[in-house]
Amino acid sequence: MTDHRLTTRQMADFVTNGFLRFDAIVPPELNRRGVEEMAVLMAERLIPGADAKPPPTGTPLSACYPPPSAIGEYLRLPAVAGIIESLVGPDPTFDHDWTHHIAAGSEYVQPLHVDAITDTAEPAFDIQLFWFPEDVAPGEGGTRFVPGSHLRRVLASGLDRYQHIRGEQQAAGPAGTVLVFHHGMWHAGQPNPGAGDRWMHKVRLNPSVPQVRHWNTGDLDELHNDPSDHMFARMADDSIAHTFRTWHPWQGVTEHRNEQIQRARLWRYLTGDHRYDVDHYLTRLEGLSLIHI
Repeated sequence: MTDHRLTTRQMADFVTNGFLRFDAIVPPELNRRGVEEMAVLMAERLIPGADAKPPPTGTPLSACYPPPSAIGEYLRLPAVAGIIESLVGPDPTFDHDWTHHIAAGSEYVQPLHVDAITDTAEPAFDIQLFWFPEDVAPGEGGTRFVPGSHLRRVLASGLDRYQHIRGEQQAAGPAGTVLVFHHGMWHAGQPNPGAGDRWMHKVRLNPSVPQVRHWNTGDLDELHNDPSDHMFARMADDSIAHTFRTWHPWQGVTEHRNEQIQRARLWRYLTGDHRYDVDHYLTRLEGLSLIHI
């Protein structure tokens, strides 16, 4: 039986970058039905008494989007369900959703922002799934985002002054591509100079249990490093610490070390290993000595 949950390497990439991308993970027929459903949702959502209303916030995901909903079918695909379980555990709860439609030729630019970062207690986090049911060409309306920004502590609307950040990306990919964001990811909608409309469905999910070891941990022991993996001693090139040393273009020296600390802190939560560290930074801050542990 296929295990559709994420691997340890993918989890480490998510902790480091704040997102994962899965190209063409949703099949063509479901993408076609998804566009139709998104159009109905967008048209009826704000009409009093209309049937197309979102589930109540706090509803278990398993009770949301019943058949024949294309959105529900996509979220229940084994590969998508495995991603969700790995990151937020079994049967998370629905926070909110939204249909994003950018018409061909639109020049609208959304300010850079985070989605209510103050509403989730550390180290727990929500995830947001972005489903693009049609091809998105580079530069044609894909969501702009800043990899590695998710662990910065900012106010939701405090980013709109920033533009052209080094290392930022704009989503693109074939129909059926799904992006999964940590709720703290800096992102923004972009203009669509292309000839076709751009559709995207976003859903935010909250964990209902501690987010500890819900992924496929078969490779965890092999990759999980101990304190001997240290930048001033021995550095393995296949360890979790190696991944957490990733340097994003927008980071200076001080920011990079702070990000390593935040990644190590989140990894402690996800693994249940409260002694985990990268290059001794977090341990040093806590006033601990490895000699006495």
